[in-house]
Amino acid sequence: MLYLDYAATTPPYDEVVDTMAEVMKKHFGNPSSLHKLGVEGEQLVSQSRAVIAKCMQCRPDEIIFTSGGTESNNLAIQGTVHRFRHRGNHIITTAVEHASVYDTFKALESQGYRVTYLPVDATGAVKLDEMELALAEDTILISVMAVNNVTGRIQPIEQIAGMLKRLQSKALFHVDAVQAACKLPLNLAEPRIDLMSFSAHKVRGPKGIGFLYCRQGLELQPLLWGGGQENGVRSGTENVPAIVGMAKAIRMATDHQERFQEHTAHLRQRFIAGIREIPELLLNASVHSSDMASYIMNFSFPGLRPEVLLHSLEQHGIYVSSGSACSSGATKPSRVLKAMGYDDARAAAGIRISYSLEHTLEEADYFCRILKQVVDQLKQTSTSQRRRR
Repeated sequence: MLYLDYAATTPPYDEVVDTMAEVMKKHFGNPSSLHKLGVEGEQLVSQSRAVIAKCMQCRPDEIIFTSGGTESNNLAIQGTVHRFRHRGNHIITTAVEHASVYDTFKALESQGYRVTYLPVDATGAVKLDEMELALAEDTILISVMAVNNVTGRIQPIEQIAGMLKRLQSKALFHVDAVQAACKLPLNLAEPRIDLMSFSAHKVRGPKGIGFLYCRQGLELQPLLWGGGQENGVRSGTENVPAIVGMAKAIRMATDHQERFQEHTAHLRQRFIAGIREIPELLLNASVHSSDMASYIMNFSFPGLRPEVLLHSLEQHGIYVSSGSACSSGATKPSRVLKAMGYDDARAAAGIRISYSLEHTLEEADYFCRILKQVVDQLKQTSTSQRRRR
């Protein structure tokens, strides 16, 4: 089996699975309980928070545990706009955000908020001059992802933070870092990054757990009301085993970050070389390494339904993705690829591959070889069907 869908989810580290199993067996107490078992659970949560904060270079009290990236994004966006509605009703995002951001902005737009959806260039990068023009006195939030989940395009987060600082804008800055954290350097010491979302299962941690970084002193309106956990921002009994597992995964991924970047850069070069040898395939976004995350790639076979290529590869034990795994429904042109200027045929035929430190150059070569074989077979089948007609 060759699993190349790490942007959708990752296999958890064995150490994470073992640690979580031990916590589930020995430390099942509710962290809000006052007895010994509860205190032990609360200590594990506090220790995990401290580990995560050290890896993220922030304060432990700036970490809010959530159920994952979608909830973190919703808490950051809705929690901000409802808390600071008195400042204005203008919010800004881009045309290529993850659905948990984009659809949240759409919902807020229907509630009367004025939304600006910033365009991107042909590589998928947000246009900074358009952002500066869009900023207004009543802008209360800007939300931009660090790495695009469809194409791997890196957004100019530091430049955006610098621009907001230069303009002395009161708008809060949220970064969806689900596809970037623990893989690319992210500077949370930068004062203009106010909120940042994270999901554990993207870095070989457990599903159903994540966190929202919330800058010290920033108050959000909760999405969930109840017992007042997480300093009143996110009520609900803490998932202690998942929190501990997430902390372990983050620490391990952070320790491997430099090696991860170097190795996936070599893999990316090998994948690009192989795909370019297949004339029917078109690489999407930029091929310049400085523009792109080294661990996500996207290409199209225009005119072919992506699930046909996906299932053909699956017959060889190769697993890839068409579009975002967080979206469901019939095949249609990718909103992200359309925003980059691609036509419907190319935007509807996108295939994403995503990989990690565990993959080898030999596996990259194997993928490219099987990909060429599958494309040739599909071409022959298509030609035969046309002749029969």
